Parts: sequence; structure tokens; C-alpha cells
Amino acid sequence: MTPVSDLSAFLNSVTQRDPTQPEFHQAVLEWAQSIWDIASASAEYREARIVERLVEPDRALQFRVAWEDDHGRVQVNRGFRVQFNAALGPYKGGLRFHPTVTLSVLKFLGFEQIFKNALTGLPMGGGKGGSDFNPKGRSDREVMRFCQAFMTELHRHIGPDTDVPAGDIGVGGREIGYLFGQYRRLTNEWSGTLTGKALAHGGSLIRPEATGYGTVYFTREMLSTQGRQLAGMTCLISGSGNVAQYCCEKLLDLGGKPVTMSDSGGFIHDPQGIDRDKLAWIMELKNERRGRISEYTDAHAGATYHAGARPWGVPGDWAFPCATHNEISGEDAARLIGNGCQGVTEGANMPTTLDGVHAFQKAGLLFGPAKAANAGGVAVSGLEMSQNSLRLAWPREEVDQRLVNIMAGIHAQCVEHGSRNGAVDYVRGANIAGFHRVADAMLEYGLA
Repeated sequence: MTPVSDLSAFLNSVTQRDPTQPEFHQAVLEWAQSIWDIASASAEYREARIVERLVEPDRALQFRVAWEDDHGRVQVNRGFRVQFNAALGPYKGGLRFHPTVTLSVLKFLGFEQIFKNALTGLPMGGGKGGSDFNPKGRSDREVMRFCQAFMTELHRHIGPDTDVPAGDIGVGGREIGYLFGQYRRLTNEWSGTLTGKALAHGGSLIRPEATGYGTVYFTREMLSTQGRQLAGMTCLISGSGNVAQYCCEKLLDLGGKPVTMSDSGGFIHDPQGIDRDKLAWIMELKNERRGRISEYTDAHAGATYHAGARPWGVPGDWAFPCATHNEISGEDAARLIGNGCQGVTEGANMPTTLDGVHAFQKAGLLFGPAKAANAGGVAVSGLEMSQNSLRLAWPREEVDQRLVNIMAGIHAQCVEHGSRNGAVDYVRGANIAGFHRVADAMLEYGLA
């Protein structure tokens, strides 16, 4: 990549270099718009070409995963690991198993992970990986065989001081167990090379809850700057997986009233609120029976199901997109604004399109971007790494309090770097705070 003199030229160089990676382009654009004036004003950053180096991964690995299904047929999938930047510590980021996984998706996720991890204050670099394998509809033994084949290739590129993967969409406790078991078999060692493990073999308390809890803790911090609280607010949640479930649980703890959840088929709206008993029903449906959210209306009177739709047209005080990237479009944002929504906190990775982000900012909504608001998961993964290194396990209360403190610290960094004209631009604040920490470390290393 040749040196560039302005933001437009820089963005053009990124898109021309990788023209078929729209998700990655979106992530870079959102970041670059925030940090460009800071980066271009520094002679050190310019001469070291920090921004040009940051958008190029240290390495991007792609490999074949051949495995056998229950009928004895050989299946072939693609596996990936993008090791993006290790200036602050070992590469850290989840593995995603989903048919939509491409190099572009993983580069966007890995790029976001660099700055998300930096904001936690923990010694972690950024990376991401996964496969186009779909675990839905597969037997446990098929998932096990796939995970073993995937780890057989991946294990040579990871380690507790090199690269520490975790879970993501399609990779839960079952998959982590199979992956870690194969890693142990191949390396003949037990080390904290994967996080999100079960408690029985080195996992951390609060890890399953961490992303959802952290999203709500960040929201609480945002509201506290205005002397407000979540109690009594009607909350719209998308998704019904891990992040959405524990976002819902923590909202209930703090007095919020969740009224929607969703999956890829559509969303349910329960005007009476999704209380603890209803949430327990959803968790059993999704985690044990692996059913569809549409079944909720059969068991709960007064609720409605909306096929092929997302919940952003439902009136509510606060929105928590916890499903997947680009699930809130510019039109969705306009609906939320028109219905009087007061704020949006991203529980998923980049769930709002750039048009949507700009609409929220223009309307003056409090907007918590993913790289700050959903950092709770990787924060507790970092704490799991620490516990593994120390060969001990902290009690639930201690891990939860550390998570609260980390999310408060992330919020403080966003306020410090994002305050302008009496308001806080959390997107700008998160991007600048993360950028400074990574860029300064890169400067100290020289050209390395």
C-alpha cells in the first residue's frame, strides 16, 4: 500500500487492495472517520505509517477441513484464522462457525477486535477465525468430528502466548470442549489456549454471561452521565442466543422491561414483558431443544410473532441489537427514532449500518458502539486467561465486579476522547482511545 495524504485516498487504497470485502471496508470506514484527524496530525504516526499497517493483518490463514458425517460421506469446509495485530498481547478473538463466514467477515471482526481488546486494558491483541461449517442440524458426533479436523490444522498456529481463540456464533460450550480436547491430544499439554471452556476444565465463572451483562453495564454507565437509569425502560432486544439471553437477564436485574427477542426466522413481541420465567423458557427452548423463537407464542398468551422481520418497528425506550452485523439499517434507525427510542447499545458486532449510525448520531440518541459496549465477553476471556496462568479460579462475585470495573473503564475512555460540545460521541471516543493504545505500542517496537 502506497503512502496516502488524505482520508479519501486512504479509503480508496483499502477498497482497491481488497475489492471483494465489503464488511471489512465498512469497519475500516467507521474507524478511519474517527481517528483520521488524530493520526494525520502526528508526524510520528505518519512516518511510521501506522494506519496503513493497522489495516493489513499480520497474517490470514486459510485451510481445508475434511471430515466424515454420520453416513460415512466425506465433507469439505473452509477454515480460517486472521491474526490481525499482536502489539498489545497474544491474538485474541472468537471462532465463528456459520455458512456466511468469509475472509471479509473475519477481517472485519478481527479488525474490530484489535481496538475492542485495547479498550479493556488487558494484554490482548486482535484476531478472529472460523469456518463456513454450519453446526445446526448436525449430530453431536458430526460436530465433534468437524471440530477435531478443524483443530488438527489450527493447533500449529495457536498457543497461550501466541493466539487464544474463543467462541462466537455457532461455537458454544460443546464446540469449545471438542476443540480443546483435540488441542490437548495433539500438543500433549494443558494450557489456556482456548477460552470459554467449561468450569470443569479451566473455564471462568461469568464467561457465558459476560457479553450480555457487559452490554447492560455499559448502558448503565451511559445513562449515569445524565442522571438516569434503566429501571422502568421498555427494551427491545434482537437475537435469542447467548448475548441476547444474558442481556435480557441483566436488564431484569436492573428493572428494565424487555419485550422482544428474535432469531433468523422473525421476532416475538410480548407487551407484558419477558420476565424471568419467560426468559427461562426461552433459554430452555434455544439451548436445550434448539427450537425456534416462533414457538414462544404457543406458550405465552398475548405475545405475537412477526415472521421475516426485526423488532425495530416496535415502540421502546432502548434498543439492544444482539444478533448479527448490519441488522439495523438506515430505515430501521429512522423507525426507532420516530417511535421515541432514547438510545441504542450494540451487543452484537457492528449490528448497525453506517447510515443507521449517522442517523442515531444526528438525532442525538445515546449510541454505544460494539467495540466498547460488547467488550465484556473478551474482557472475561482475558480474565479466564489470567486464572489459567495462575492455576486458580476466582469466585463469581469477583469476576463480575472485575467486569463491572472494566466496562466502567471503557466508558471513561470513551468520555475522555469523545466529549465534544457538551455531549459524548461514543463512536469517536472508542475508536480514538483504542487507536492510541495500539499505535503507541507499535511505535515503541519500531518497524516490527
